[in-house]
Amino acid sequence: MIKTVGVIGAGTMGSGIAQVFAQSGFTVKLHDAASSAIERARVGIDKSLAKFVEKGKLSAADRDAALARLLPATTLHALSDVDYVVEAVAEQIDIKRDIFHRLDTLTRPDVILTSNTSSISITALGAATKRPDRVLGMHFMNPVPLMALVELIRGQATADASMQTAVELCQTLGKTPVEAADYPGFISNRILMPMINEAIFAVMEGVGTPEAIDTVMKLGMNHPMGPLALADLIGLDVCLAIMQVLQDGLGDPKYRPCPLLRRMVDAGHLGRKSKRGFYSY
Repeated sequence: MIKTVGVIGAGTMGSGIAQVFAQSGFTVKLHDAASSAIERARVGIDKSLAKFVEKGKLSAADRDAALARLLPATTLHALSDVDYVVEAVAEQIDIKRDIFHRLDTLTRPDVILTSNTSSISITALGAATKRPDRVLGMHFMNPVPLMALVELIRGQATADASMQTAVELCQTLGKTPVEAADYPGFISNRILMPMINEAIFAVMEGVGTPEAIDTVMKLGMNHPMGPLALADLIGLDVCLAIMQVLQDGLGDPKYRPCPLLRRMVDAGHLGRKSKRGFYSY
């Protein structure tokens, strides 16, 4: 039975994942290589829960209980007794494979190890362990507390039982699970990122301003947010990393990252996190 969940990475996604598990009654051990990130995540989660209380979606007592279930884990070894793991570190396969290898030696053999990766091969992460049947992708959407979808990715060796456990866990969190095969970008980013990339080409080629392009997609295609504002929200560095995974994994020139995207990332214009991207914040 899953009672304690380990979350690795206390950034935007990791803190959101930790919040939804804590809100749903699980004890959460949140680990990050930088202890300051854990404290920042706790402050952010506190603010997020306060908004739910203000809107009447959560009682003050439930907020306090959720915060009490959130435990800092300053070392990876502190996760040795957890019942389930979600990894949410940077989108770099070497870092992720190292974490999965270490988790494999730390945690009980029955523990399922999952990654919140948005594009990296689950099969490759599973191969870094002796339990590839218990490794799968659990790709949450940003912002995690508000978005209903969780993309579940089945690696080459992922067992049916592991997938079923993840499905039931998503339902407990109030999320809708959708299964995707282990191909670059899975379903969500295989479709979303080329659209964002094409919007950036349209800016580069002077087809329209960012405002014009986003307005067309919002009013003409009924998207709640334009692709360039969404790219700023996701982070242009993340968009570039995913496009590179698509290009490398699928080998098709149609996935070539836009040169303007590369240039903006080189300049440190990463979107909301750097206060400047296609828009200023």
